Amino acid sequence: MNRFWTGVAAIAGKDLRVELRTRERIAAMGAFVVLTALLFNYAVDRTAVHPREIAAGLIWMTMLLGGLLGLGRTFELEKEDGAFEGLMTTPLSAEALYLGKVLSNTVILTLITALTVIVFAIFFQVDLSGNPGPLAGVLFLGVTGFTALGTLFSGITAGTRMGETLLPILLFPLLVPLVTFGVSATATLMAGFPANEILGTLRILTAFTLLALMAGVGLFRFIVEE
Repeated sequence: MNRFWTGVAAIAGKDLRVELRTRERIAAMGAFVVLTALLFNYAVDRTAVHPREIAAGLIWMTMLLGGLLGLGRTFELEKEDGAFEGLMTTPLSAEALYLGKVLSNTVILTLITALTVIVFAIFFQVDLSGNPGPLAGVLFLGVTGFTALGTLFSGITAGTRMGETLLPILLFPLLVPLVTFGVSATATLMAGFPANEILGTLRILTAFTLLALMAGVGLFRFIVEE
């Protein structure tokens, strides 16, 4: 068991060190988030709708679309020079590889989500002081569920010619429950309602995230064997 979690930490650490050195994914996702928020800021008719009323939905959609830019390149490094085949000849299990990738993607996307919330809070005058803890918990569950499924499907599309184009087509239909309940909980908290108003929604988000992780752990071995 210790060897398993050591492998998970090694994969996650390797990916984070590479990203820290190159900053390719973080720079692309960060620029996308800022530019998208800027466009929405000018696109929303403030005389017809108050920006705070739609901020939750825009935050989630920006987070998901920006996250796709990074998730699509999850296995980019391993595809080069047969590195993936070499990795699978090591004692590292497919499950440890998957969880390591999920962990590194979650760390990166958590940073991007924090940037998304800050940028939208500035542009749309959203007060985040009411429920910062529960709001962070809801968004973290969303990020984890998203990366769990996104990493799995990134492995599926990595070996295809369409790659990053195919990823959102496969992934988005499965994210409907996550987005629906995530936006609902986020909007409720941003409106200043107490956290106990979203306990049922929080259970659903937790269940979705756990199911996504279990599905990834169970299915990833069959993907890498192909």
